[in-house]
Amino acid sequence: MNKYVLALDQGTTSSRGIIFDISDGGRSVSSCSKEFKQIFPADGWVEHDPSDILMSQLYAAKEAIRRAKISTDDIAAIGITNQRETTIVWDKDSGRPIYNAIVWQCRRTAELCDKLKADGSAEIIRKKTGLLPDPYFSATKIKWILDNVPGARQDAEAGKLMFGTVDSWLIYNMTGGRVHATDYSNASRTMLYNINELKWDEELLELFNIPSSMMPEVLPSCSVFGYTDLETFGAEIPIAGVAGDQQAALFGQCCFEVGDAKNTYGTGGFMLMNTGDTPVYSNNGLLTTIAWGMDSKVTYALEGSVFVCGAAIQWLRDGLKMFNYAYQSEDIAASVSDSGGVYFVPAFVGLGAPYWDPYARGLIVGITRGTTQAHIVRAVLESMAYQTLDVLRVMEEECGAKMQSLKVDGGASANNLLMKFQSDILDLPIIRPSLVETTAYGAANMAALTVGMYKSIDEIKKSNKIDREFTPTMDSSVREEKLKLWHRAVEKSGGWADNR
Repeated sequence: MNKYVLALDQGTTSSRGIIFDISDGGRSVSSCSKEFKQIFPADGWVEHDPSDILMSQLYAAKEAIRRAKISTDDIAAIGITNQRETTIVWDKDSGRPIYNAIVWQCRRTAELCDKLKADGSAEIIRKKTGLLPDPYFSATKIKWILDNVPGARQDAEAGKLMFGTVDSWLIYNMTGGRVHATDYSNASRTMLYNINELKWDEELLELFNIPSSMMPEVLPSCSVFGYTDLETFGAEIPIAGVAGDQQAALFGQCCFEVGDAKNTYGTGGFMLMNTGDTPVYSNNGLLTTIAWGMDSKVTYALEGSVFVCGAAIQWLRDGLKMFNYAYQSEDIAASVSDSGGVYFVPAFVGLGAPYWDPYARGLIVGITRGTTQAHIVRAVLESMAYQTLDVLRVMEEECGAKMQSLKVDGGASANNLLMKFQSDILDLPIIRPSLVETTAYGAANMAALTVGMYKSIDEIKKSNKIDREFTPTMDSSVREEKLKLWHRAVEKSGGWADNR
């Protein structure tokens, strides 16, 4: 039996391919990452070229296979995890996108979301989807494309167009256009999927004026979605596990029990808590979402979404040219004992949970003549921890219980200075796994489970290993003073771009 699984981790700034050896406890054998272009047509607008997404992902996958020194015949299954909510619309006949992918970070539909709130649609949307009207989600992005691309609405109504989140786009292309599908977790992020009835909601499709013919088939996350065509990898490999990146990370962290939670530090920051087979609805800005579908059962999660975490480090690197490599930020920040009173609010595209202010914008405050590059870099790192605290406090309030620890993953969780500060500011132990790229690991485990390489999730749990635990040492008075100043800074960033 083939022992390898190929995980495709299609992220916001790069695509990754990772080969896992399931027979060796899910060990990562090889990997490759390929960055691609970010497109910013206007203030608060973010786009990707769908062909860049596809080509970078295929390159990363093939290079990972080459580095592992295996053939595609050795791969038992493919797992896909992806940036969520990002919206692609393509022509059914040609397979070509009719517009760039509108990225989850994009704020262009903020006014439409304001109208939805004003006309009373927010509660209908929340009850059906677990979400709230925000440009973050796919529905308003689809509507924008249909309303603004010449001929798009007519083609959509004639059944000529297809919509998909990034997983659907990859599946469609890798199967030679034979499969138009998504999984429960990605569907639950569109603001069009009824998470209670597990179907595309006709009332919401009508609300956004989106033809149902555009929508992909929705399958459980642990399913065989289709097989790659020979032109893609030279072999017909089953695509057997699909989940949005944050749900895949929850699975990869083995958060299988009710109350288990993790926080991912990627381009954005995302905290998810397993709530079992019952959706828990928030009154304080958290989202209710589907974690995954498996064995004819659906698992739900409560989520707090922070729009900018690692993307702020990328901005320091690429925008301000403060260093050449992201990992250098840790040494620079560690050269000073604290941020020197500097606070950074990374509201480049507004603020997510628990504020949900699409008009907030980035802010640096507390600068003095003594402020150095190191203070600013440290303030940027610390902003990730502060945002995580804001989400965690609301999540504890919703659940009526205090967390005992927090599992972490994602690229920035490798930063020891950040993880220690996170532990201090939360006053909680932070547990980091030996494999921090748990999004890909989660997708790989889903695929392995689907094709029988694992017999149960108990077998997956046995392969989960801890790298390090960080414990808090900060004095409570210092912590509260820092939090007071952070929340003052957040308040000042609010509504900055609202010119109404």
